Amino acid sequence: MIEKVKCLIIGSGPAGYTAAIYAARADLKPILYEGSQPGGQLTETTDVDNYPGYPKGIDGPKMMIDFKAQAERFNTDVRNGFILKVDFSGDIHKVWTEDNKEIHCESVIISTGASAKWLGIPSEQRLKESGGGVSACAVCDGFFYRNQEVVVVGAGDTASEEATYLAKLCKKVTMLVRKDKMRASKAMQKRVFACDNIEVLFNHETKELNGEQMLESVTAVNNITNEELKINCTGFFVAIGHKPNTDIFKDYLELDETGYIINKAGTSETNIKGVFVAGDAAEKIYRQAVTAAGTGCMAALDAERYLAEKE
Repeated sequence: MIEKVKCLIIGSGPAGYTAAIYAARADLKPILYEGSQPGGQLTETTDVDNYPGYPKGIDGPKMMIDFKAQAERFNTDVRNGFILKVDFSGDIHKVWTEDNKEIHCESVIISTGASAKWLGIPSEQRLKESGGGVSACAVCDGFFYRNQEVVVVGAGDTASEEATYLAKLCKKVTMLVRKDKMRASKAMQKRVFACDNIEVLFNHETKELNGEQMLESVTAVNNITNEELKINCTGFFVAIGHKPNTDIFKDYLELDETGYIINKAGTSETNIKGVFVAGDAAEKIYRQAVTAAGTGCMAALDAERYLAEKE
């Protein structure tokens, strides 16, 4: 049986759930597939203090439960599961779920997000999951490490931006750079070396994160001399990049060199009519819950206008 829908939303999180709220209120009767990580990356965040409307802050997973409940209040059909394959070659956009159900859509909103790249060290994952001092977003979590010592891993513009942001809040920032030079632009490197409280350790890699429930120190190793160094810190920020969850769309949508969906400036429109994008699947600069929610709103409004013009 082929299911026919007016508006399909692929992915959840702030972008997907916000798109659902707006689409449902516009009577588009949206169906939302939550994806392999219902609620998105915020379900890995313990405390959210910078989203408007929560003066006392809120737990990330609880925030996503609230978003979902609001979408369902307007009769969004929220489904557990994910989309495995798409075909955007015709006027009717076809998608297939993981159990091979075929859905024909008049409009599609993609909010599949991007996943942070991690080092893959067991202690990194353990402390990340327990909220013990591991993060991939300085803007999101830097406030919690005010006047403390932290470590940033990475050598590109993102790592440099994270380090300089943290330098304004923290007592000391140590950057671990795997090679003998940074990949960041000269301008960003200049900003890093201009900060008195940033120390850059070249040719150093992370060996271990120490601490049971909370991070206490990081063991780094010089990959030339094999000499180990113990760095006392309470925060560990991984800034080695993100991977957009867009692989299933690459045969139909225009992507940039790193896999982010290219949208028409000032809109959520992609190169395929009736297919829109919201959140971190396209947006690689800010990566905040509030900006993702804003683009979810844009995508739903764009989808509503597109469908109205077709009638």
